[in-house]
Parts: sequence; C-alpha cells; structure tokens
Amino acid sequence: MIKVFITEDHEMYLEGLTLLLSRQKDIQVVGSSKFGQALLAELPNLEVDILLLDVQLPDAEPEELIQRIRSIKPSLKIIYLTLMRGTRFIHRLMKFDIQGYILKSAPFEDLVQAIETVALGGTSYSKDVDITVKEDDHRQTLIVDDKKIDDILTKREIEILKLVCKEYSNSEIAEKLFLSVGTVETHRKNLIAKLGVNNTVGLVKFALKNNLIE
Repeated sequence: MIKVFITEDHEMYLEGLTLLLSRQKDIQVVGSSKFGQALLAELPNLEVDILLLDVQLPDAEPEELIQRIRSIKPSLKIIYLTLMRGTRFIHRLMKFDIQGYILKSAPFEDLVQAIETVALGGTSYSKDVDITVKEDDHRQTLIVDDKKIDDILTKREIEILKLVCKEYSNSEIAEKLFLSVGTVETHRKNLIAKLGVNNTVGLVKFALKNNLIE
C-alpha cells in the first residue's frame, strides 16, 4: 500500500483528489493539509511514502518549504502538483530533489501512474515538463561527447558522485571519506554546476549514462 499525503490549498481540488485516490486499491491517503505550515506540523509523526505538494501555497515559498520538509524527512518522495508549465519556473524548482512534476491539467490516470512509478523508485513528469528534462539531458550528453570524464571531474568528485548515487547523505559521505560536511556540500554543488544538472536525480542520470554506476 502506497501511503500518500496531499498538500493543496484549493479545497475543491483537494477534496476531489482525495476521493479519487482513495478509490485506488494500492493507494492510501493518510492525510491532507491546505497550508505548508500545517504540513510541517504533521510531518514528524506521519507515516507517509509520497507527498503530493502544490508548489503555490499561500503561506510558504516552495524553496523554503522543500528545505524544511527535507530537514524533517530527508527520504520522503515528493511529487509537485502545479498549473505552471513555463520553462523558467520548471528550472527553478527542478534544482530540488523531487521525484515528480505533474500538471494539474493532466489526466487523473497520469497522476496515479506517477505515484506508482515514484513509489518504485522512479521519476515521473508531465509531458511538457519531460521535454524540458530531456533538453537538460541532451545538453549534459554533449558535455561528455566533447570531453572524457576525467577531464570534467576530479577523482574526488567522481568518488563523491558514486556515493551520492548510492543514496549516502552528506554527513555519511563526510564520515566515509574523512571530510567535513561543508566540503562534501561544496563538492556536491560543484558537481551539479559542472554537469549542468539541477539536482541529485540529474547526477544519477549522468552517472548511469557514463557507466560510473550500474
């Protein structure tokens, strides 16, 4: 059973979504909130697999809210729900470690499929968003075509990249490599900047494409 929590400030959409998801045999809606602060208050004691998150809540900026969510439940899988399909807005939010970006105008079946895909460890984006992600992948591939991996990344960066792909946290990487957490964070930011990706998902895709991990 996939446990889902919904944060959405439009009451009619929230009620409709809750009802439809509750009818799915493999999905359990464990709760909902209309505000980001209410979500943060419930999160510490919540047993949940996936958070469906409206990115335009009246009481919280998406960047700050995601950071707060990650500080409470670092491994929580997040699917954005939004009406926004602009490239600039997508790029702004894709820098965070999120697993899905679904437009509210998408068919309900697309959301169900996204929940199932994310629950199994994958990522899922609405069609327009997927095009933007693939453009990022193409740009990233061009970098590799022009240069060898060793010309792009240092040995330490490759080492850290492999550990990131194994889902090690910054503190775990720091302990394993005898580095400070701040140094690991800096390496991680440098990796994202060098490879032209937006988040950990992008790093994993890069590593897979270039046979750095299996």
